[in-house]
Amino acid sequence: MLLALLLATVLVLASCSAGGGIAKTPPPTPEPVAEKAPEPVEQPGGETRVEMVNIMIHLDPTLLLHIRRLSGKLLRAHKNQAPTFDDKQSYIIDVDSAEIAIGMASMTHMMNTYVFGDADAPLKDLQLSIEGGRVKQKGTIKKGPGISFEMINEMSPTPDGKIRIHPKHMRAGKVPVKGLMKLFGVDMAKLINTRNTKGLSVDDNDLILDPALALPPPKMRGRITGLRIEGDQVVQTFGEEKAGPAKRPAGANFMSYRGGVMRFGRLTMTDTDMRLMDADPRDPFDFSPDHYKAQLVAGYSKTTVSGGLIVYMPDYTKISKSLSPPR
Repeated sequence: MLLALLLATVLVLASCSAGGGIAKTPPPTPEPVAEKAPEPVEQPGGETRVEMVNIMIHLDPTLLLHIRRLSGKLLRAHKNQAPTFDDKQSYIIDVDSAEIAIGMASMTHMMNTYVFGDADAPLKDLQLSIEGGRVKQKGTIKKGPGISFEMINEMSPTPDGKIRIHPKHMRAGKVPVKGLMKLFGVDMAKLINTRNTKGLSVDDNDLILDPALALPPPKMRGRITGLRIEGDQVVQTFGEEKAGPAKRPAGANFMSYRGGVMRFGRLTMTDTDMRLMDADPRDPFDFSPDHYKAQLVAGYSKTTVSGGLIVYMPDYTKISKSLSPPR
């Protein structure tokens, strides 16, 4: 009876991507077209260098990235449109080196809303947490009434700078899956169909996550070279630290833009020289691309001797309540 139950469970899992009952010879399915990150175009008027220090950026109201440090370029996403703060689709942050952390609440939201946000995505109701220095993932395999599953994953960078998610332990219902997958020849591609996902692919029994495709704008692209767990966060390292750190105001959290052309509101800067400063550097600079104008209005600016602009802005979370309409 137990053997029959185990065999039935494996057959159900193996049919997850086949769309129904167990077929003797599953019909061939065309390979999905690989997603591509948006290609930037050459920047007229020179490149815009960008540097960030201790920024908490809102990619949406729930999804937060903690940019501890970042050095790179701000590139045009469209040939005839200069990067503008009013349009998150108009620019790409091309990362040379960085250290960026994401907490489990934000990562859970990212997986449910963006990676597996499609109505026909194979996994639903995901919950991520840290357990024993690894990422624990719970959820439901979307098949019939749904099959609950649990995975303990190790994360590492791929040679081309993406994130490899390697399941060390996996259960579907109460049945350990890894041994049964090996015994019956079931691989991850049959268990999880990635056709209706975003930024995700399968390599043998591993999942490959491309953050450049999975995350909402503003788009960031770069080569991930390291991953580690710190408390409730996954910390990603991009590139390598350059010799000789850039000069930074002591104790300041900021975003700096130099060179090229950039627009914000009704203003256009050529040979850009602008620094957005945290008005209260005692905690990370909380910045919302969707509400930056409100932060500008609530702050103040100074013009430098060389014609540059320094803008002091309050944290978004400190003014967001006053922006909400009365109930």
